[in-house]
Amino acid sequence: MLRLIPEKSIGLLTGALALVLSLVVAAPAIAVSATAAPLLAFSARIAGDDARTRLIIDFDRKPDFKVHYVANPYRVLIDLPETDFGIKAEDLEARGIFSEIRYGTMAEGRSRIVLTASRPIGVVLAEVQEEQGASSYRLVIDTAIVTGEAFQAQMEKQSWQEAAAPANVEQKPVMLPGGSAEGPFVIAVDAGHGGIDNGARGGVTKTEEKHVTLAFAKALADALNTLPDTKAVLTRDKDEFLSLSQRVQLARNEGANLLISIHADTLKQKDTRGATVYTISDKASDSLAASLAERENLSDQIAGVAFVDEPAEVADILLDLTRRETQAFSINLAQSVVSTFKNEVLLINNPHRHAGFRVLTAPDVPSILLELGFMSNKDDEKLLVDPAWQKKVAGLVAKAVGEYRATVASNGG
Repeated sequence: MLRLIPEKSIGLLTGALALVLSLVVAAPAIAVSATAAPLLAFSARIAGDDARTRLIIDFDRKPDFKVHYVANPYRVLIDLPETDFGIKAEDLEARGIFSEIRYGTMAEGRSRIVLTASRPIGVVLAEVQEEQGASSYRLVIDTAIVTGEAFQAQMEKQSWQEAAAPANVEQKPVMLPGGSAEGPFVIAVDAGHGGIDNGARGGVTKTEEKHVTLAFAKALADALNTLPDTKAVLTRDKDEFLSLSQRVQLARNEGANLLISIHADTLKQKDTRGATVYTISDKASDSLAASLAERENLSDQIAGVAFVDEPAEVADILLDLTRRETQAFSINLAQSVVSTFKNEVLLINNPHRHAGFRVLTAPDVPSILLELGFMSNKDDEKLLVDPAWQKKVAGLVAKAVGEYRATVASNGG
């Protein structure tokens, strides 16, 4: 029946429904919008200099938006309901005040534009204007440089705080490594990056890392689910952003026995290629591991998530016997993957490395980060985007998990 209602009437009905819901349940406007079709951002332009810059984005209908500030680096966040970005990349390249501009999905029903600057900035105008004689709206954001004190004052005035891991999911007891007599052996497969965080980009195909990791994660989940008494769960099954802490928490909520985080990074040395398996360590094994961990740990900053130091009790947990035992299991799994890959998948020299990857910090879930290869190398890139290669490697990882599990069981783990 909705198809027979004029578009203008639908807009009025939607507005009325949003008003009623806000009065009854005090739901945020952005949550109500999530039930409707996504907004369409169909064009954009940016102009200005190193003192003041204007951003204009055209939408198919009036967008609800909110502006927030995050420091280190200085960023303006523009939160929107779910939005499809049909904007040409060259139309929204960083210029003027901005050193970087990112946009994309944050979570279901939420999208975000992140404006990064090298010095403190403030929004002096933020408004939606209706296009005269057209059924479209433009979002106008005017920004200007401010003092550090003014930026800090903006930060302190806002009551906003980035959403943490889902709070409505009851914490399940986490099984010890090696599984238990009840329930399946659960493996959390984490597709790196996603949504607003694109990750690396292929030099030849221009494919973004977030798409490679998701495709491989799905192939790996399929392969793992063929193992006896095994259940693979995806931390994300679509193009959405998850913070590093959310990825860890989702694995723990599922009672995961293992977490495998999938990546395909990029290097300045374009001749470097091959797979690498990482485990966590307070001290990086080498400079390459250190630099990769530093970049991967910036995922939250890319999406505009403010980093919050872990409470002291968490730090204590990471140093206790549970963490040390978990780390031993993680190393066992990494060695199993490396052994299975030999003569089947090209490996980097010294393929098992370690560094302080934040996505591997679950104190009770053995975790590895698998770099499938490097998007910066044309030969690796060709394989990384090949579904047949992905399926083959996923099968090998599943084989390694099976061997790891057998080893743990035989040792009484």
